[in-house]
Amino acid sequence: MELILLNSRLDAYRKRIGQFEAPRCPPTLTLTDAITMNTRVRYSADELLSFAHHLLVKAGLDDAKAQAVARTLVDGDLMGHDTHGLALLPGYIREIENGAMTCSGEPEVVSDRRASVLWDGRRLPGPWLVLSGIETLAPRAREYGSATLVIRRSHHIACLASYLEKATADGFMIVLASSDPAVQSVAPHGGTRSVFTPNPIAAGIPTSGTPFLIDISASTVTNGMTARRHKAGELFDEACFLDAEGHPSRDPAVLATEPPGSILPVGGMTWGHKGFGLALLIEAMTGGLAGHGRADAPDGWGATVFLSLYDPAAFGGPDAFARQMDWLGDACRENPPRPGTSSVRMPGDRGLSLKREQLRDGVMLHPTIAPALEAAAQRYEIAFPAGLTD
Repeated sequence: MELILLNSRLDAYRKRIGQFEAPRCPPTLTLTDAITMNTRVRYSADELLSFAHHLLVKAGLDDAKAQAVARTLVDGDLMGHDTHGLALLPGYIREIENGAMTCSGEPEVVSDRRASVLWDGRRLPGPWLVLSGIETLAPRAREYGSATLVIRRSHHIACLASYLEKATADGFMIVLASSDPAVQSVAPHGGTRSVFTPNPIAAGIPTSGTPFLIDISASTVTNGMTARRHKAGELFDEACFLDAEGHPSRDPAVLATEPPGSILPVGGMTWGHKGFGLALLIEAMTGGLAGHGRADAPDGWGATVFLSLYDPAAFGGPDAFARQMDWLGDACRENPPRPGTSSVRMPGDRGLSLKREQLRDGVMLHPTIAPALEAAAQRYEIAFPAGLTD
């Protein structure tokens, strides 16, 4: 049963989307042409957003929730997180069709102490829940200095980095983390059987210029990238896994054996106590505070979510905060690069630069994504956007 759950989650982790503005519209290229040419094709971000929104509504999601999911997924691809953008959409559609994602309604408020809130997400779409949570917390963080929401029984929340930029633009520091109590793919340091998910954690840190957008996990690699490499028959450059006997491996296929292998925590074979500790912390922030997690019976692909906003005005002040962060950014970016590296890049620099480029020139989807999206579109008689050409 665990292997079946894992394989279905790994397959589903490959899809995601987000937000944008209209790029230029050059001539089009059909999907068949793209596959025949074996090339990566660019697509209009606006058209991808409209397509994803329309598909989600046709599948049964209400309009506001479909819009939130579509924007979050497209934003993931815009920022280059192409295992957690539109790659997730076919999996989300299947969850709607199977009744595993709730299509309408509101979360249940389990506890509300103003600065600390607990919701039961009722398996509503994760992106909509997180965006609703940020909207709920913002005025409370202004009032109290910080505010925290924990959500149990959310559906999957897609790319964590997608949520950070807007919060930092509003002057907040944001921390977001999630775990999936229905899935185990990461072993504790020193062990051979999976206990955790990769347990991502993200933070958005405002500066006077480009914000720092951190999106990491407690594991060496994600489930989504593992599934993609496994399907392609590709090895990783380094040992990111343990086989079932506890030997290091570069082959993601070890996760599909019986008994299955596992993903190594951050730090690998020698320093894996670091990732192990981070995984435990995120479990406490999510499942512990939610009172719902791995000790309970699994109820399907989803997430337990920790979300917190901090207003620097309630502490040392926004100007002082920016001065400290700006100094760190300058010190890192101006640091002499090591051999083989052109410069130090702050977390989020590449994603934000790529987002600007793809809003202008079109979104470059991974070759596996468009065929899966077109297959879902055909079931609902929706046209998949044509590719852009130079």
